[in-house]
Amino acid sequence: MKPLISLLTEISLDELKQGFTFDDAEQHYTCLLCGAKFQEGIIYQEDGQFYEAKLYIRVHIEKQHGSVFHHLLELDKKLTGLTDHQKAILELLYAGASDNEIAKKMDAGSVSTIRNHKFSLREKQKQAKVFLALMELTGERAAKKQNLLEIPVPKDARLADNRLLITEEENEAIIHKYFSDGPDSELDRFPLKEKKRIAIVAELAKQFEPGKNYTEKEVNAILTRYYSDYAILRRYLIEYNFLDRSRDGRAYWVKGFNDLKEKQEKND
Repeated sequence: MKPLISLLTEISLDELKQGFTFDDAEQHYTCLLCGAKFQEGIIYQEDGQFYEAKLYIRVHIEKQHGSVFHHLLELDKKLTGLTDHQKAILELLYAGASDNEIAKKMDAGSVSTIRNHKFSLREKQKQAKVFLALMELTGERAAKKQNLLEIPVPKDARLADNRLLITEEENEAIIHKYFSDGPDSELDRFPLKEKKRIAIVAELAKQFEPGKNYTEKEVNAILTRYYSDYAILRRYLIEYNFLDRSRDGRAYWVKGFNDLKEKQEKND
């Protein structure tokens, strides 16, 4: 597994905080701290207790690594941007210590000194948010200049590193590779990389008529023509915001496809 430092641009903030990711294709959870994998559907035992994979990976992290917080806190200053003094304050705050307790334990003098340090940390938090916003806006601006396709992506996707942005040439190459006999033919296989998945699902979304309601059976019938595992295609059509469905799962319809098509036609 890649070290955590090299995964920082590939994982979401929520994944970083929880310390693990989930692979939809392989159906397993991966610990970001050591690379251990736990298969969905398998029951794991620890100290006489039985756990499903998602619960067990949390047990694994606690027993093997202590906590995600402490693992991140120990990262190099180049990654955290924190001084040793700031790390010590954060560790005490994480443990639930009061300002007065922190002042005594760190021999920092007055409580007001600790409050000033906490204020500085909150300022760093604000700066980090602004920086993330700037990076994402930069990525979106670059996408427009590079004639990238405007296709829906997962709501929590990070676009700052351009991983999920795709040019028309890239899209055409992906469709040609995975629909070897043309976009109306069967899908050879469903790729693991998210960018390729999005391109394929975007192509399949064209089979659904905007404004029309479909039953789950009708959706499955359309998707089966392209791939035997129609359930995974249906799931990603929902996840990538191409289709929406009612709470009971009885009705499906195109979500935002008209707006997408109009934008693309204006760019042609």
